Amino acid sequence: MADAARVTRWSVALAGAVALAVAMGIGRFAFTPLLPMMLHDGVIDLQAASWLASVNYLGYLAGALLCTFQPWLWARLGRTKPLDGTTVLRAGLVATGVLTLAMALPAAALWPLWRFAAGVASALVFVFTSGWCLAQLARLNASAMGGVMYAGPGAGIVVSGLLASSMVALEWRAAAAWAVFGGLAWGLTAVAWRRFEAGATPSLVTTATVAATSPEPASRATTGSPPAGTAPHGATEIALLAFAYGLAGFGYIITATFLPVIARAALPGSPWLDLFWPLFGAAVMAGALLSTRLRLSRDLRWLLAVGYLVQATGVGLSVWWPTLTGFALSSVLLGLPFTAITFFAMQEVRRLRPAAVASTMGLLTAMYGIGQIVGPPLAAWLLLRSVDAGSGEAGGFTIALQVASGALLVGAAMYAGMIRTWPDVSKGSR
Repeated sequence: MADAARVTRWSVALAGAVALAVAMGIGRFAFTPLLPMMLHDGVIDLQAASWLASVNYLGYLAGALLCTFQPWLWARLGRTKPLDGTTVLRAGLVATGVLTLAMALPAAALWPLWRFAAGVASALVFVFTSGWCLAQLARLNASAMGGVMYAGPGAGIVVSGLLASSMVALEWRAAAAWAVFGGLAWGLTAVAWRRFEAGATPSLVTTATVAATSPEPASRATTGSPPAGTAPHGATEIALLAFAYGLAGFGYIITATFLPVIARAALPGSPWLDLFWPLFGAAVMAGALLSTRLRLSRDLRWLLAVGYLVQATGVGLSVWWPTLTGFALSSVLLGLPFTAITFFAMQEVRRLRPAAVASTMGLLTAMYGIGQIVGPPLAAWLLLRSVDAGSGEAGGFTIALQVASGALLVGAAMYAGMIRTWPDVSKGSR
């Protein structure tokens, strides 16, 4: 019986990981390792690439907001029964495969539309997969295995990065690579398809689900009562938390979008150029697994500040130490806190707004999405100015990465300030 339960827990966690690998590792981030191929083929330039990236992140923001307001929209349509989450999840996975394949078509005018829609699909799959997987694991008393699911995006990045590296070595064109990734998305979807049975998940990640996966008693999240000894939390504190979280989206996205291009500019001809992106994905996987095993016995804002400092160091290393070792360390330090920052921030939301978890998570997700949207166009603008000034693309990337690293440092300082101003007396500020 115990063995059967263990198999079930693993099948749930792995199905969630596969879904997130498709939605995030392929639907969102396959663009990064394929960007050098598209540049080489001459079908795009860096300015256009930055806007394509931002359109995808805008779609992700739109999808996240759609999830947040979905119950209200459903009610406005006169439907009393909530939309089944697994139906949306499956549709999002199929759409990811279709939209990835569409990027192989010689229709550059439609690429922004495909990338926007892929962003929407990624957000829908992320939210509904989280709801399905976390609810199932909570019922199986295996909430800690959520880290396996959240390792999925990193696994997708590793696979897509290694495949792209192989295709570069074989001198494939970008269109063929997009077709391969589309086929891979459908193949992985087929693997997990039967596990997502209709009716097995709530329509959204509910407050109860969040409570079941958090380290504190569920009664606090479901009743709306704050932890004993905790002072009321005002709009200013929530706004600062949301802004600081948005800085994380801005701080990582320039490196996560242009890492292979930046490495090629700094190390032309190196045989290791295409391995930095898979290394980033492997670090994301490791960070996801580690973050859910940490004992959350101290103020989470300290952990958030440390995560920002680690990422700021990773971003800065690609500027200060543009060598093989520097880029490898940069990839690892950027990836390790990637999932942990989201995990800790969402736990902080539950502490601050136990009666309004979903809406506050939506606010933070929106700010994170705005940060992601702003990053690539800023990098493109700095690149254009740098080229016009005769400094070349390397100079533009240097300034953009310095700004990104600085934003993460500001975010870390904001958490330190919040700890001092609004201490968590239930745990102390140690």
